[in-house]
Amino acid sequence: MPLQNRVTPLGDLTATPERGLIYGNRGCLHDEHREIRRRYATKRWIACRLQFRGRRRVQLVAPGRYTELFFLDEATALAAGHRPCAECRRPDYNRLKEVWSLIHPGQIGADGIDDRLHRERLDTRTSERRFHEAWYENLPDGAFVEHHGEAHLVLGRQLLRWSHGGYVARQRRPMSGPATVITPPSLLAVLQAGWTSLVPLVHPSVHGLLDSEVRDAIP
Repeated sequence: MPLQNRVTPLGDLTATPERGLIYGNRGCLHDEHREIRRRYATKRWIACRLQFRGRRRVQLVAPGRYTELFFLDEATALAAGHRPCAECRRPDYNRLKEVWSLIHPGQIGADGIDDRLHRERLDTRTSERRFHEAWYENLPDGAFVEHHGEAHLVLGRQLLRWSHGGYVARQRRPMSGPATVITPPSLLAVLQAGWTSLVPLVHPSVHGLLDSEVRDAIP
């Protein structure tokens, strides 16, 4: 039976067999019966590599340990409000800090980053997910928007509908007008700066949905 540790772009935890390409955590969210009891246990929400220095997890969601989470790809992890791990993705974390210092001068270190992201992804009074508004024409590839009540990835001229197993449908991206953006503003700015990383930004299922010139531009 699948564990409830697969993460949607909204940051919700669901039970599904698909694990995706990215691994992460936000503290211990489960009880001794491996049941999820809280949405987060710390402000430090990180996204990691699936493999690092040969480390192996003997048991997932073990009692007293942090809850292992899985994301379809990094675009999903960023939309959920997770940032690169400073250990297994040190070059990515250093790049994040470089961009962060440009968009938020004076905010340095993981604590400053995590505090701001926490305010951007959740309403601190209700712990409900926060959305933000931006113009469609200004959105970078890799951003997530809510479109007709579902999470969609922005890529080229398309909006691609998200699922746990991959992207399953496309429609034309509006070229103007307001968008309801899921990706927190600071991580949206990181994408706008031209983000490349050690982990896949988007799941390979996008290749069957895109126009050829966009598909050929994806690393």
